[in-house]
Amino acid sequence: MSRYMIDKLMWEIDRSDEALDSFVEDPAAFVAAWEGAASAPEPPYPLGGSLTGEERDAFEAWDYERLYALGAHPYLLWHFVRAIHGPGGTPVGELSEAFKAAVAPHGYPEFAT
Repeated sequence: MSRYMIDKLMWEIDRSDEALDSFVEDPAAFVAAWEGAASAPEPPYPLGGSLTGEERDAFEAWDYERLYALGAHPYLLWHFVRAIHGPGGTPVGELSEAFKAAVAPHGYPEFAT
């Protein structure tokens, strides 16, 4: 497991409209391409690494509850969730309540990397 890679992927998707559109259109293809770039001989990210199968599955299924349980940073995760659900998606208040209900059973995660 690499919490750094989970957080980095969420950040990459949230900071770029092009990345967000690509992820929403085909999460599996986006994650595979991103991991390919991250594992290149000279990766664009200083710590490099890869996702586990469980982490990859959670991204591909937009399963933010599982990402939280795996140690995703709550601040980055919330922005990621808002981004992938888009302005025309679930209303923010409703999405916020669903988010809180989904992550609450997992308590406050350990953030050590």
